[in-house]
Amino acid sequence: MTDPIVSKIGQILIPVSDLARAVQFYKNTLGMTFLFEFPHMAFFDCGGVRLLLETVKKGETKDFSTFLLYYQTPDIHGACQRLAEQGVQFHDQPHIVHQTDTYNLWMAFFKDSEGNMLALMQEKSK
Repeated sequence: MTDPIVSKIGQILIPVSDLARAVQFYKNTLGMTFLFEFPHMAFFDCGGVRLLLETVKKGETKDFSTFLLYYQTPDIHGACQRLAEQGVQFHDQPHIVHQTDTYNLWMAFFKDSEGNMLALMQEKSK
């Protein structure tokens, strides 16, 4: 048996209509650790799993319905290749979505058998 391609959730997206209100709730009410904010997005740590709050306007269409799971993988290119060999069609190729002084965050998006959008993610050290 080969090693699993994914074994840990790295990030969960929760759509919100009012980002400022949602940030206050997750930060002050739930006491989650705030990580950083981008336009229309805020990130929190939830026990080692990153929680992404993203503004979604009513009637706005996205490639996801109400959530998006991001699975961590130690080798995003190898994982994409293995999944593609099993018939998974990717929305895009692995690409850098965020950079820090210490790592690049890579992601690749695909749909499961039911049409739900999922993502692979890898933080590659610089």
